[in-house]
Amino acid sequence: MKMTHSKIIVFITGAFVSSDGWNDWKEYFEQQGYRTIAPAWPYKDAPACTLRQRHPDAEVASLRLTDLIAYFIGIVEALPEKPILIGHSMGGLITQLLVQKGLATAGIAIHSLQPQGIFTFKFSFYKAGWAALGFFTDAKKTFLMSFAQWQYAFTNSMSYEEQKDAYYKLLIPESKLVVRDATTSAAKIDFTRPHAPLLFLSGSNDHFIPASLNYTNYKKYTHTGSITDYKEFVGRNHFVLGQPGWQENANFILKWLNEL
Repeated sequence: MKMTHSKIIVFITGAFVSSDGWNDWKEYFEQQGYRTIAPAWPYKDAPACTLRQRHPDAEVASLRLTDLIAYFIGIVEALPEKPILIGHSMGGLITQLLVQKGLATAGIAIHSLQPQGIFTFKFSFYKAGWAALGFFTDAKKTFLMSFAQWQYAFTNSMSYEEQKDAYYKLLIPESKLVVRDATTSAAKIDFTRPHAPLLFLSGSNDHFIPASLNYTNYKKYTHTGSITDYKEFVGRNHFVLGQPGWQENANFILKWLNEL
């Protein structure tokens, strides 16, 4: 029997980037008949250039994962129906956590940050993310990725001009604490529970969240009565939302939703 699902999509942004990164995705899905929202994180409802000027930003630095979960729960529960959740990176992890709470009709985790207890030995993962954890630095100050760090962690394999354009349009300061919280019980998933349909997307060129880490995340789900799917895209890096060819990912999500 074909499943029914919502016509509302909530896009959940990841760390380090502005929610404006969803603008093209919003337009794409709105053209398919969906109502979409892409809420900025708390203290981040401003253009990327403005947020960078506020660095170091004590309010952003104070953000914790539990704050974000509560914030998005409030947004979802205020909607007239349970939405579809589509999250990227940290937003993918939040998507998993909200799906676990029964707050969505379907979830799509794009290059999702790993829940508590899932690890990888890939060197690129530690090189891309170690600085953002900010150990031995002041946690009351935000972390702002350098252009060189951005090139490695997000936009590897893209042209210099594409990397620079994306950096200045979307990069914002981030809380070191919210990144660290992914290793705590705030990011705990019960993989044995029934859940709404959940799709994991990964990219073969992602340094920050390697495809193998996404696959491990996906394989942890063991409830046989629930739909859990996985797709790896060749050539996709962590800037998948804005990387040339992003439409292929969006098309796949749309097809997956239509087939539920």
